[in-house]
Amino acid sequence: MAVAVLRPGLIAPGDPNAIDPRAGFAEPGAAHWFGTDESGRDVWTRVVHGAAASLGIGAAATAIGVGAGLVLGLAAGLGPRWLDAAVSRVLEVLFALPTLVLALLLVAVLGAGVEASVIAVGAATAPGYARMLRARVRSVATSGYVEAARMEGHGPVRVLLRHVLPNTLWPLVSVATLGVGQAVVWVCALSFLGLGTLPPAPEWGAMLNAGRVYIESAWWLTVFPGLAITVTAAALTVLGRRVGQVAA
Repeated sequence: MAVAVLRPGLIAPGDPNAIDPRAGFAEPGAAHWFGTDESGRDVWTRVVHGAAASLGIGAAATAIGVGAGLVLGLAAGLGPRWLDAAVSRVLEVLFALPTLVLALLLVAVLGAGVEASVIAVGAATAPGYARMLRARVRSVATSGYVEAARMEGHGPVRVLLRHVLPNTLWPLVSVATLGVGQAVVWVCALSFLGLGTLPPAPEWGAMLNAGRVYIESAWWLTVFPGLAITVTAAALTVLGRRVGQVAA
C-alpha cells in the first residue's frame, strides 16, 4: 500500500484514465487483473493509483483533526476551570452527532469537493482527539514527576515541554494511526455519496459509486475498490494497535 501511494507506476505503470471502448466490461484475467470498467479503463491501475487519493485525503483529514484536537485538548487540560468547562460542553454537543453525520452536515455547508471533504472529516474527528488529549493532559499534569519538577523550581513552559507534551503526544501517534484508517472509510463514504472526489478521478469511493450501477453484471467494479478500502483500514488498525503496545 505504501508503494501504491508513493510510486504507483512501479506496480501499475498505465494511465488510470486511459479509455479503450473495445475492452469495456472485460472480466478479470491475464490481460486485466481486476477487469475493466464501462469505458475500458483498467480497474487494477485505477485501484493502485487511487491509493494516493484515498489515503492522502484520509491522512490530511486526520492531520486537521489531530491539530484541532491538540489545541482544544491542551486548552481544556491546562487552562483555567472556566475554559475547561466551556470546551467540554462544546465537545459534548459535537459528540451527540455521529462522526459521519457531522461530516455530512459540514459538507452541506462547505459544498462538495475534495477540499470540503478533507475539512469536514477533519473537523468531525477533532472532538474525539480533543477529549482523549484533555484526559491525558489532566492525568500527566497531576502526576508525581510533574509535581516534583514544579517543586524544583522549573517554570510552566519547561514543565510543559519536558514532561507534559512528551508523555501526552506519544500515545496520540497510535490513535492518529487508527484515525487515518477511519478517515479513509469516511472520505470514501463521502465520495460514494457524490460529495467528495468526483469521477473520473481514480478514488476508491468514487469508483464504488460508479460501479454500483453495474453490480449485477460487472461485480469487479465494486468488489476490488471495496477490498482496497477494507484492507487499508484493517492494515492501519493493526499498525495503530502495535504502535499503541509500544507506547504502553
